[in-house]
Amino acid sequence: MKSIKFTLLAALIFIINSCSETYEFPVSKVTPAADITAEIKEQQDPNYLVTLEAKNLAAPERLEKPKKNYVIWMMSKKGTLRNVGHFNQENAVKSTYTASFPYQPMEILITAEDEEGGCFPDGIEISRLNLRKNKK
Repeated sequence: MKSIKFTLLAALIFIINSCSETYEFPVSKVTPAADITAEIKEQQDPNYLVTLEAKNLAAPERLEKPKKNYVIWMMSKKGTLRNVGHFNQENAVKSTYTASFPYQPMEILITAEDEEGGCFPDGIEISRLNLRKNKK
């Protein structure tokens, strides 16, 4: 009987921990055809798996002011903004980004930059998502 209770409890914990929320970025004035979403999945406390997907995102070299990369920035609850990586272009139609973080992201910013390793965004802002209010 204890084995069954333990199995049910483990299954319930797995279901709760596997819940995710999907968010839509606002339409970008710079790349209006882009459809960008973020999926935030709470893993084992305090980790969060973040997956961004951009469909129809123009290559950064094709922007009015050409750039080399789309850089992704995340803000924590403490207000710290960090460069967390860049989009991987799979093809002309889809770009993705996936990473795990030891804090809950509060805001995600995407910029077009000449360098992908900068400490502060100084390129063109593509879109900004406030995760507290834009749930899909």
